[in-house]
Amino acid sequence: MPERWIIVDDGSTDRTAEIVEGYAKRYSWIELVRRTQHRDRSFAGKVHSFNAGFERVQSLQFEVIGNLDADLSFDADYLDFLMRKFPEDPKLGVAGTPFIENGYDSAKDSFEGMNHVAGGCQLFRRECFEQIGGFIANPAGGVDWIAVTTARMKGWKTRSFAEKRFHHYRTLGTAGRSSVAASFSYGEKDYYLGGSPVWQLFRVAYRMTKRPVLIEGLALLSGYCWAALRRMKRPVSRELMRFHRREQMKKLRAIFALF
Repeated sequence: MPERWIIVDDGSTDRTAEIVEGYAKRYSWIELVRRTQHRDRSFAGKVHSFNAGFERVQSLQFEVIGNLDADLSFDADYLDFLMRKFPEDPKLGVAGTPFIENGYDSAKDSFEGMNHVAGGCQLFRRECFEQIGGFIANPAGGVDWIAVTTARMKGWKTRSFAEKRFHHYRTLGTAGRSSVAASFSYGEKDYYLGGSPVWQLFRVAYRMTKRPVLIEGLALLSGYCWAALRRMKRPVSRELMRFHRREQMKKLRAIFALF
């Protein structure tokens, strides 16, 4: 039996709280934490919600802490599979798997590679999580990416294990907006997270080959350029930005080596 499962409702308009309350009455180890709904919702809200849950388990003895979004599902043995990875490698700091949504498979269709762990499900070794300072409450986004990349910068291994998948039920970045607007926003994020212009050009070219052809690639490029023109404030340190760009150039060299 689990010792504690904290579920945070950050003002969801669906039946999340109602469903959790039903289970909490049956299982004493499930606890619902309610946070009031905010009009100006931002990505920082995820951090505040996570911290609200984290406070409830600080006194417990544990080695791994996980963050799960509510809009996903996975196999019954999914978490057990991931938990078994930590004893196998003492340098593993963050573990997860690729995900599938509407025909998109992040293992095949993403430029991130297997060192990135998607934010929908991330398990952190506690020592690693505390060393990186937890999640950074950046309103513009990139919260999960910053945590995972900082972990690698500090010498931890981060791994997305391709033997499993979780299913994500809403296309990333499309809450309350179109896919084109989401691509524009991702372009902005690529800039303010310190992404290399060279890498961005290849990312845009690749995206232009996907449906709808050209449109979302152009939106991605426009977002990056617009953020650069405005000199959008970056929430990452110069050290992390340099580390990020080195990784991007290493990926490009590996891609070109295949041809």
